[in-house]
Formats: sequence, C-alpha cells, structure tokens
Amino acid sequence: MKFFTKDKSKVKKKKGPVREWADAIVFAVIAATLIRTLFIEAYVIPSGSMESSLLIGDYLFVSKVNYGARMPITPLAIPFTAHNIPYTDIKSYWSGLQLPYYRLPGFSDIKKGDVVVFNLPMEADSPYYRPVDRRENIIKRCQGTPGDTLSLAQAQVYINGKPELTSVTGEMTYVIKSDGNPINPELINELHLTDIAVINNTDFKANTTVASANKLKGFSNIKSVTPDVAIKGLVDDLNPVYPLSHPDYKIGAMPRYGWNVDNFGPVIIPKKGWTVKLDSLTFPIYGRAIAIYEHNTVKVVGNDVFINGKKADTYTFKMNYYWMMGDNRHNSTDSRYWGFLPEDHVVGKALFTWLSVDSTASFVNKIRWNRLFRGIH
Repeated sequence: MKFFTKDKSKVKKKKGPVREWADAIVFAVIAATLIRTLFIEAYVIPSGSMESSLLIGDYLFVSKVNYGARMPITPLAIPFTAHNIPYTDIKSYWSGLQLPYYRLPGFSDIKKGDVVVFNLPMEADSPYYRPVDRRENIIKRCQGTPGDTLSLAQAQVYINGKPELTSVTGEMTYVIKSDGNPINPELINELHLTDIAVINNTDFKANTTVASANKLKGFSNIKSVTPDVAIKGLVDDLNPVYPLSHPDYKIGAMPRYGWNVDNFGPVIIPKKGWTVKLDSLTFPIYGRAIAIYEHNTVKVVGNDVFINGKKADTYTFKMNYYWMMGDNRHNSTDSRYWGFLPEDHVVGKALFTWLSVDSTASFVNKIRWNRLFRGIH
C-alpha cells in the first residue's frame, strides 16, 4: 500500500538551454547596470584636455560612491549606451519619462583639485537638447566649489584672492626661441612637446609641462622658453570665453568684460541658497544657470527681468555649482567657455587608470605599462 504518491502536476519543469541563457543574460545585465549606476564605471580619455595628468587612451575607473550615486533621470533606455545606439544617430533612450534629480549620500563633497567626470552642460542646447544624464561624459579638474570667488590672472587661478595650486603634470603653450638649430626628434617625444606651431626659422610654439619647459631651457640651442599667456583685457572675438560665448542672456547690450582664456573674472560660483542681484553685469553670467539648469522661464523686457512671469531683481539658487578646468590649459573647452557646472551633472570621481593604450605607437609598444593601476591625483 502506497501512503505517498508524487503529484506529477507539481513537478518543476527543467529549463531548456535557451531559457537558461536568457535568464543568465538578464541577470548579468541587471547586475552590471546596478554596479555601473551605484558603485563604479569604466571610462576612457578621448581628448588631450587633461594632459599630461591623463593621456588619450587612458582607461579609468570612476567611483559613484565618493560623491553619492546619481539616480537615473531617464530610466527607459538601452543598457550600456549613452545617448545614441552605437554606430547610428538613433536615440537609445526615451525622453518622455524623466524623473527628478536625486543623489544618494556620498563619502565626501567635491573638493578643489578633484578630477571629476561629469555630463557636458552645453548639450542642453541645440542641436542636442539631451536630458542631463544622456549628455556626453567629459573629465576635468575642479578649480572652484560653491560660494568661492574665482579669477584667473596670467593663467594663474585664484580662489578667494589666494593662488590655487596648479597640477605639476598640467600643460600650457610656450614660445620657444632657438638659435636656428633643429631640436632632436627624440627630445620632442621625451619632453612631450605637442601642438608644435612654427613662428619663424628660429621660434616656435609648443604645449608641454612646466618641468619639460625648464629642461628645455638647459639646452645650448635654446635661448628662451616663455609661457604664451593672453594679454589682460584683450578679447578673442573669434573664440570668446563665457559669457560672451553664450550671449543669450543680457539686459540691453552685452557688457565687454575684457576676459580671455588666461585672465578671467572675478566671478562668484553659485551656492544653493545664495541670492544674486540681477543687473546688466550679473545677468549675462548667471542667466544661463537660472533658465537652463534650474528650469525657469526667463524673459527680458527692456531693463526688466521676468522669471516665471514675475518681475525679479534677485534670484536664489536651488543647486550647488562648480568650476571645472582641464590641466592642459590652452587645449581645453571648460568652464571658461561654458560657465558653471551644476551639481546634477556630476557623474563621479576618477580613481585610477587600469589600462593605457597609445594608438600612435607600434603594436609592441601600444600598452603604456607604467600607467597601469596608477592613481589619479
């Protein structure tokens, strides 16, 4: 006599190989997405704006936990894509659903000198009009934090009237005067002289570090090495700096601030809760943040500013802002050109390079072994 019988209706069916692979792929995608969103993400340096601190072809790990992970703003998107489906112009996300900005608590705030990955603010504009978290990722060094008064004089950054330390691995343009004898090509590579531009048969310009510039001075065929700094008050109308680079917000005629890439400000970096008086001098500087980043309707009628339909003589900021600059000072499109970085654009803190590939080198020398697992400072 059988007391127990197996209920065949409750027997669990074994998954087929296709179902098992599908489940494994879904699990892997979810796990990888959570890791990239909440903890750490890989990033590659695409341009020379941070040389020689970071080089083109450096692969980095970027921490999301240091400043707190930003929750997705456009959650409906194809995993592991930025703004377009690879190799197409088709958007990889649906902008019809956008969530409010929220960031989890982090270990620390952004500090001056931190190397930060963030979304490019200019992609809020035409022709992109991308949501915040779908704008291109770029990397720069933080030079100013909320509430700081920042200025540049002769390429030196000043914060609250005091000179800010400049990265020893940063680069800028130098005018190099020689006696007419050519420089050894091996020396050019050794000292990392880039963007070389010939002035005449004895003089040329080149981008390099302070250390390399000092070494150059010691060679017998070099007469002088001088920083190529823009003249104070001389405005480059062909390549204007902020706010002339974004002249959409002004009361009457745009003021001539007399700022350039090496002489800028002073400007106060907006801090959450800080109130700025709006007039013909301040509105061009802060109008973009008020309208674009803080999502207000801004209109100028004569000499009056209207915010969300109400006349306004002041504005109180809802977010913190930062000032970002590339270490390669004369080869970087940064806050000097597009203004303040809103806190909701911050992606994370660059930690270390795990791989570095020189695409211009031979196959044997493509990997820069001395840059592997190297901390970023």
